[in-house]
Amino acid sequence: MTGPVIAGAPGDGALTLGRWAAESLGVPLIVAVVHPAPAALGSGRVDAEWVADRHRAAERVLDEAKAFLEDFPADYRTVASSSAAHGLHDLAEEVDSAMIVVGSGPSLSSTAERLLYGSVCPIGVAPASVAEPPGALGVIGVAYVDTPDGRAALTSAGRLAARIGARLRMYTVVAEGRAAVPFLTGDDAERAFLETARETYERSLEAAVASVPECDADWRIVGGNVVEVLAALDEVDVLFCGSRGYGPARRVLLGGVSARLIRRARRPVVVVPRSG
Repeated sequence: MTGPVIAGAPGDGALTLGRWAAESLGVPLIVAVVHPAPAALGSGRVDAEWVADRHRAAERVLDEAKAFLEDFPADYRTVASSSAAHGLHDLAEEVDSAMIVVGSGPSLSSTAERLLYGSVCPIGVAPASVAEPPGALGVIGVAYVDTPDGRAALTSAGRLAARIGARLRMYTVVAEGRAAVPFLTGDDAERAFLETARETYERSLEAAVASVPECDADWRIVGGNVVEVLAALDEVDVLFCGSRGYGPARRVLLGGVSARLIRRARRPVVVVPRSG
């Protein structure tokens, strides 16, 4: 990941996460505001005046971003497009971005979710507020399952953890009780199934740790609802997860877990494109 990090303004969370990501990866930061492009079939002068007004509003957002980031070096841009998601996508492809970072919350969640359909680079989503800024905890989390998407998330997270000297922690979430084995009856059969499943998860996690020897890594197996468990994590600087296991190669494709997770997570989430 050698291209710049793009932070979509407005949003202090996105700016904070974008600055940390750019510093951690050792790449430039671009702060971008998307404003409406002139309509193909506009109403002439009225349309032009409205677009100009939206461009001025975008410039004011950039001024606020500059004040928030103070003296941090960044490239500030306005982008004309039909939507915020399309504008950020186009900019990411133009500059070969290492990551796009946006905020979450009621006014920004639709942009985040639209970005997560088909992005060619990881998408970072910052919660509206966090107790500690990224980097304060020294732990990079990974929602890990032994699939191509899980391994892609592990690879990206491992590179970042190794670069900044953070601990890498993998989480595998398993359903508890009869939610995990609805087709079985009897406590003995259920218990045997869960014990076998746990052994399988442990082996895959141990192999995953061995695959990132450059990192100080550990793992956790946690029982419960996958979204609730991952959203409640507050011991990681950022949580990496894979995108859905089918769809365009080398692109993010939002799945149900990812969609719910980015709305509810306490810590920043990075959704990684498929590896191919």
